[in-house]
Amino acid sequence: MNTLRATLRQPRLTRRTFLKHSVATTVTLGIAAGRAADRAESGQPAAHTGSDSPSQTKVIDCHAHLDHRSRSTWEADDRKLIEAADKLGIDQLCCSILTPRRPATAEGFQECNRWVADGMQRFPGRVRGYCYVNPGYRQEALEEIRRCVEDHGFVGIKLYHEYTCTEPVVFPIVELAIELNVPILQHAGHAHYFLEDQPRISDGGRLAELSRRYPEARLICAHVCGGGDWEWTIKALRHAPGVFLDTSGSVTDEGAVEMAARVLGADRLVFGCDLSMTASVGRIRGANLSAQDKAKILGGNMAKLLQRRKS
Repeated sequence: MNTLRATLRQPRLTRRTFLKHSVATTVTLGIAAGRAADRAESGQPAAHTGSDSPSQTKVIDCHAHLDHRSRSTWEADDRKLIEAADKLGIDQLCCSILTPRRPATAEGFQECNRWVADGMQRFPGRVRGYCYVNPGYRQEALEEIRRCVEDHGFVGIKLYHEYTCTEPVVFPIVELAIELNVPILQHAGHAHYFLEDQPRISDGGRLAELSRRYPEARLICAHVCGGGDWEWTIKALRHAPGVFLDTSGSVTDEGAVEMAARVLGADRLVFGCDLSMTASVGRIRGANLSAQDKAKILGGNMAKLLQRRKS
């Protein structure tokens, strides 16, 4: 862990970053890594204080996945996810499990959610659950969401690309999310070519349209750095205050986080990895933002979203 902390403290190899950001990096992620080490040794999750102070904010990955159990290595892979989170100073991971083939059947998404509930038991205080559903199974989906949230403590809803988010079949899901005070994490991306395997993928423009229809909903636009035109996505969400932007993905273009913070405000950005762990931590670490804004992105904003369920 000492090696990890030293690595986290290393500045990017530019004069601008060295002078302006190395201290903020150490404060924000170095302290988080230290807390994670202490927590791992004690077996207890760190307590969130409700403050946006970098030294006190819990780091929350808003976009994570446990493995589908059709993979023979699922148990070891789940453990590796938690170990990676420990090394990177991530306190909690908001997880879903997706069916290997889409569109998901009702039996398929119900099975996935049972496994997520089990993951919450296996990793108490570390894993929090999203209820994944296919809106095409209206009654089963609504019953599953209510059961997962009310009976098992799931913190949100995960929608994939079975339907675009503006199709009427999705509206009952959004209305239930509003009733339950939980966010919806919507798979999204804006490509400049047709995605044959995702013909109904949503993008920032559609999420903005859905937010105008349901301004009280809290929507999360997934993985702005997951591929596609991230500049277009950020601009499309400019006038949609009910939509938060998840910073996850494997794309390492410089300036994405800074532009998002400038256009949308740091209060609307939520840290995520979507299994691209080091890239996703690194883009926050190296961002030209204040330590306070980094703390909001790393966990403060997501914590406020999750607290809505309690209010």
